[in-house]
Amino acid sequence: MASDPITGAARYLFDAAQAKQQGAPLPAGLAPPDVATAYLVQDILQALWVEAGAGKVAGWKVALTSKVMQELVGVGQPCEGAVFASRVHRGAVSLPYDNFVNIGVESEIAVRIAHDLPASGGPYDQDSIREAVASCMAAIEIVDDRAIDYSLIDAPLLIADNSFNAGCILGDEISDWQDLDLAALAGRMLINGEVVGEGVGGDALGHPLVPLSWLANNLNDRGTMLRAGDVVLTGSIVATKWLQPGDHMVTEVDGLGRASLTVT
Repeated sequence: MASDPITGAARYLFDAAQAKQQGAPLPAGLAPPDVATAYLVQDILQALWVEAGAGKVAGWKVALTSKVMQELVGVGQPCEGAVFASRVHRGAVSLPYDNFVNIGVESEIAVRIAHDLPASGGPYDQDSIREAVASCMAAIEIVDDRAIDYSLIDAPLLIADNSFNAGCILGDEISDWQDLDLAALAGRMLINGEVVGEGVGGDALGHPLVPLSWLANNLNDRGTMLRAGDVVLTGSIVATKWLQPGDHMVTEVDGLGRASLTVT
């Protein structure tokens, strides 16, 4: 095991994911004590995934964008995780159930970034970040909590484990989105043809561009930034649902289209 706890925690979580094991609780001395330390663990974990062939960081997810979810894990702000290139899918997708331990899905509005967002241009807010959005789209976030015992989860562990991201599915990109009221756009999740959840874009911190600007600023604080071409999942408008083999799931967002996943 690595001699320093940050590297040790990242290696432990990486090995647990490879073995399809929970990864919680972390061994004594490895659990990150706070959010700042957790992001240091996440940085190393991301590097391990890139080295293992997951592809470069192609974008980011923003988690905990509702007060209910923040209260559940005891943190008063969102958190982020990287999305790797090999896990970005488009359109109507089929994926094997055995690729995951416990596959969950979330319905979201995603955006593609038009240009780099360095710290020198910040801090960013809902208004100033609009011009950096090249396109918007309906999206599915795939999560895999590896059937974890949620009584063992706190915010630092969630962050350290890359916020449980296991990929995403993107719908068609809408470049002329500027006249859409993103906060008012209605969306829904269907599983096997049945609507199982509904929401609006504003369910993510009041407006999808709020978590986007939060992410831009938080990455700047961490010494990095959103880059041109990055995809950002701005937060679920429907509570996470868990899928079984044979399930067909669809995200629809009025004005932005749809994305779908079949689990085989």
